[in-house]
Formats: sequence, C-alpha cells, structure tokens
Amino acid sequence: MRHDPSKHRLPPFTKNGILLIDKPKDWTSHDVVAFFRARFNAVKVGHCGTLDPAATGLLVIVFGKFTKFSQKFSGEDKVYEGTALFGTVTDSQDMDGTVLRTADASFLTADMIRNAFLKYRGTFLQTPPMVSAAKKNGERLYALARKGLEVEREPKE
Repeated sequence: MRHDPSKHRLPPFTKNGILLIDKPKDWTSHDVVAFFRARFNAVKVGHCGTLDPAATGLLVIVFGKFTKFSQKFSGEDKVYEGTALFGTVTDSQDMDGTVLRTADASFLTADMIRNAFLKYRGTFLQTPPMVSAAKKNGERLYALARKGLEVEREPKE
C-alpha cells in the first residue's frame, strides 16, 4: 500500500535536505526510505545509491527539492570499508552464504594482504555477485538468488 499523506497524524513534511543514515543490516535501502516517509509524513523522499540488505553503513537520504540531486550524489566517488574472514569460501561470496570450503590462512601477513589489495586501486570491471543489489530485467539480483536462480551478469566499471 502506498503512503497516503492525507491519512497521517502529522502535517506533510515539506522540508528540503539531506539526511545521512547508518543503514542497519537486513534493511533494504527502500525500507529506510519507507520508514522515513511513513514516520515523518514525507511526500518526496529518495536515496542515493543502494546498499545490499546484508550491508551496513552510510545511506544518503534526500528529501524535498534535494531528490533531484540523487543521481549526482550516487555517481560521486565512494570509499568502502569492510571486514574479511580469510580462508573461507561461501556460495554467496559473503558471510550469509553456505560455507563451501575452508583453509588455514594463518600464514597471511598484513603486508601480504595490503599488497593483494593494491590491484583493486583505480578503475576496473567487476561482475556483480548474485547477492548484489544490481538489477537484471528490473529485478534485484539478490531477490533472484533467494529464488535459487542464477542469471548472466555484465561486468560493470
């Protein structure tokens, strides 16, 4: 059911601006927008970029006249930070998947890991994993993966 501002106990939220949200795990980016819209009776609200449901971190929410900047903000450079578990392979390429195999990774040093990440600097092509928020024919890949489907994906810059 769509949000109906006329049936809300608060007057419509008509401010313009940007809100920085620390998106919790298991919420979709749309869940955050829907919460904001419903809680504050916001008529015009959107988000800049999409975080996978399993991801936590910064989600930029725009509202009012700032919604027209969402594409610009989405295209800006980003910095990613994460936690890795070395020596474990899952079927989903993340910690939510089924463990396929493990190996001893105690031989790894901080320098070895740093050097391995150097090849990921700059611009390169990446094929999105099936658990990503990328879309194929209008449907999120993670939604297809939950149905047990795997589709061909084009690498993206």
